[in-house]
Amino acid sequence: MNILIQLSHPAQFHLYKNVAKNLMNDGHKVFILIKTKDILEDLLKQSGLVYYNILKEAHRKSKMGILWDMIVRDWRMVSFVLKHKIDLLTGSTVEVAQVGWFTRRYRVNTAEDDMKVVPLFQKMAGPFVQTILSPVTCDNWKLEPKSVKYAGFHKLAYLHPNRFKPDKNVVEKYFSSENPYFILRFAQLKAYHDIATDAHGINTEIAQNLIDILSHYGDVYITSERELEPQFEKYRLHINPLDIHHVLAFAKLYIGDSQSMAVEAAMLGTPSLRFNDFAGKIGVLEELEHKYELTCAIPSSDPKRLYDKVEELLTKPDLHEVFQLRRQKMLSEKIDVTAFFTWFIENYPESSKIMKEDPAYQWKFK
Repeated sequence: MNILIQLSHPAQFHLYKNVAKNLMNDGHKVFILIKTKDILEDLLKQSGLVYYNILKEAHRKSKMGILWDMIVRDWRMVSFVLKHKIDLLTGSTVEVAQVGWFTRRYRVNTAEDDMKVVPLFQKMAGPFVQTILSPVTCDNWKLEPKSVKYAGFHKLAYLHPNRFKPDKNVVEKYFSSENPYFILRFAQLKAYHDIATDAHGINTEIAQNLIDILSHYGDVYITSERELEPQFEKYRLHINPLDIHHVLAFAKLYIGDSQSMAVEAAMLGTPSLRFNDFAGKIGVLEELEHKYELTCAIPSSDPKRLYDKVEELLTKPDLHEVFQLRRQKMLSEKIDVTAFFTWFIENYPESSKIMKEDPAYQWKFK
């Protein structure tokens, strides 16, 4: 087949990178389309995957700007689909659903956020979705009839032990892994779901308080989407983006206002604290917090609870061992998402029918 994969965020690069390679190895022609977003293009360049950037302009930070960007991408994708005789479109974007419907192609959307957290996706993509693949914990709301649920997480597509082995030698390229260290992540909180919910996260004062606490226990490194205040520049982690998961795997603790990296930390068994206004609202993170105890969400209105939780975790003598055992329990109850996605795309639409008739079929992909 000719398969189009659309990526609009670095996390989606990681979700699809192994799937894309599997599909190409199986003889399919894969076209990757992107927009300019954070380090997405850098990741693709370093991976060696061929891609096409259909929106190089800066992302607009308003609802109307986001809508206009989407319309531009739609029309450019329609032209691309027709020119390259695309058979199937896949990705986590609105455009996959809209363009696939308009051009009458097969389309498989992937999603990890509950639909009520991403209301614009529900409104703009919902009528055009053919199939939406999501973890069993996701509430797809009005899209439930179009949903295929699987036992896994997006981040397991690249952090499952079948796909990723943490390597301390990679950490040593940047600093000593023998000293305890902590990763802080500051998101921009300007994605459409952030704007829609007026989300807040770690501000300057909270960041400084966290650094003051953590510095007594080890080294602090910051990775940030947003511009850093001058006093935090000395903590900035200068790293090849492809190496970040090795560094995260050996961190003593992760703290951030990013959903994505909180889930990644959980996949690796790194204790994580998420501080933003999505606490209690996202099914995937709720499962990771309450079923597997691999992360903890704290609303932005309660910074004292954040500081207390940091102190509590850092004084646990067996913290690493406890979280690794919790990770093993989680992995024992999940599938190899890359293997499952590859099969699902290659065999679509028959694969959708198989999963709806026999959801246990997915356990072939452990």
